[in-house]
Amino acid sequence: MPDTAFSSLPLAPRFLDNLAQLGYTQMTPVQAATLPPALQGRDLIAQAKTGSGKTAAFGIGMLQKLNPTLFAVQGMVLCPTRELADQVANELRRLARGIGNVKVVVLTGGVPMRPQITTLEFGAHIVVGTPGRVRDHLSKRTLDLSRLRTLVLDEADRMTDMGFYDEIAAIVHACPTYRQTLLFSATYPDDIRAATARFLNDPLEVAVESAQAHAQDQIEQRFYEIGFDGRFDAVARLLRTYQPASAIAFCNTKARCRELVEHLRAQGFAALALYGEMEQRERDETLVLFAGRSATVLVATDVAARGIDIASLAAVINVDVPKTPDVYVHRIGRTGRAGEQGLALTLSAPNEKRFVRLIEDLQDQNADWHALPEAVDAASVAPAPMRTLCIAGGKKAKLRPGDILGALTGDAGLAKDQVGKIQVFEFASYVALERSVADAAFARLNAGNRLGPDFGNFKGRSFKMRFVDIQDANPASPGDAFEDDHDDGFADAARE
Repeated sequence: MPDTAFSSLPLAPRFLDNLAQLGYTQMTPVQAATLPPALQGRDLIAQAKTGSGKTAAFGIGMLQKLNPTLFAVQGMVLCPTRELADQVANELRRLARGIGNVKVVVLTGGVPMRPQITTLEFGAHIVVGTPGRVRDHLSKRTLDLSRLRTLVLDEADRMTDMGFYDEIAAIVHACPTYRQTLLFSATYPDDIRAATARFLNDPLEVAVESAQAHAQDQIEQRFYEIGFDGRFDAVARLLRTYQPASAIAFCNTKARCRELVEHLRAQGFAALALYGEMEQRERDETLVLFAGRSATVLVATDVAARGIDIASLAAVINVDVPKTPDVYVHRIGRTGRAGEQGLALTLSAPNEKRFVRLIEDLQDQNADWHALPEAVDAASVAPAPMRTLCIAGGKKAKLRPGDILGALTGDAGLAKDQVGKIQVFEFASYVALERSVADAAFARLNAGNRLGPDFGNFKGRSFKMRFVDIQDANPASPGDAFEDDHDDGFADAARE
């Protein structure tokens, strides 16, 4: 049996020490299959689903060959969505602690280019971006790839499905001929194989556990037959019966998303919608609230949910049966990760049974049909366990997660386990607080502040604060969370 310990890899001792501190001891199947050839410089095609550890699989190889003293772009990762790009960049920064001061820059759409251009002028080692924005920088000559050594195409099938092939081809053309290319894709059909063949040089193909196998092993799948009416009430019944700590409810249309959210909110559920054509700033805040457990139900379309990776997602509900079985497998594969059991609940009207049969054929097993649970008292709906505090200060104000945690566990008197996810953006930061202590923490942070009742003390400075709650969720983005205050002299939202 091959050795799957990270210590068996030819990595520098300092790098291995950092991996151990991060909890990386044994490689996942995709890491064990791809890291040895990647470290040897081979081009790779790896079929691996989201959540399989693929970021470390390509990140470790990329970082091992990086020269921190050379301020030039030596590695680049292309991702289909901004959310996935942010996740990949954050993981690369954690992995890079073992080799020195490595600068990772995110280049994605939905935000102004000027700050990105300024950042690139100061130099970067690794770029993580979406194809459209990276191509924009290349056309403006604000991104130089002449020293690139490693190119990663992450979720290549999703990028081509979203129409990014021309952008990817143009970016590859701008890269040096002699480079390593690593392609990761949940599926690798013949059309993508043909389209990407010229991007790789004699690639080694690796396939790990299929998404179907994962679904059958780790996820309990239940199907419920419903009539043509009452679909939204059925979703509410399932949520009350199973009471998942977090759930994504997938709909086939954005209109259905909006209608279902209204229905669930009216019954007391902390629900938010996520669909195409939302402004980036509204999308950002929605994901912050859900990831921070200030919302327990995210109602989403497939396109809008691409690239989202929520840890420990308890359940997936298919409000509509997807028309293709691959989409079904991709949806439910978001639950049951990291060895946990997942729950997938699917509602099917009579006219959707033909799509269920396609799912049965793909998985080679019959659907497990159940009677819809009896109605449960609406009073059984519990509020979201956390509240999200927005602070009008971020990276530009030199505010870091440790500064926020320090203020909350110090001046605010909270225990560390009462503080949830902390996300720091350019101009604002978000932190999830246990609901029962949130108001008291706000008051303690504000104690003695002379600027007003909505200012808190962080890192020896005053920053404006507000709670973002479901019922009055503001579509302001993390970058513009306090934009209405800019005209009042709070452009940086901070006072010494």
